Amino acid sequence: MAETFHKSSGSVFEDIGFTPSEAAELTAKSTLITVIRETIERRELTQKQAADLCLTDQPTLSKVLRGRMESVTIDRLTAWLNALGRTVEIRVRPYNHKAKTGHLIAAAR
Repeated sequence: MAETFHKSSGSVFEDIGFTPSEAAELTAKSTLITVIRETIERRELTQKQAADLCLTDQPTLSKVLRGRMESVTIDRLTAWLNALGRTVEIRVRPYNHKAKTGHLIAAAR
């Protein structure tokens, strides 16, 4: 039996059936969660210590770090990053009359 391959759209979330808008939100959340994980590791914090700083409980933080994104908002993730000592910038680009819709992009440095 021959395997069928499909070219990726460039977004794993779109590839598995999410709308472009949903995929953008999930990609942004994934980026923020990755930065949270890296920050906890760099600061050599336990999950309990990190959860205390973030004003949440360790089981919730653990679920999010394992990819359970449905229970957390972008606002909450940015608040956690702030609590961990990270600065989060939100920029709105100028209006583009040629674009049908805008885009949500999260990038980490």
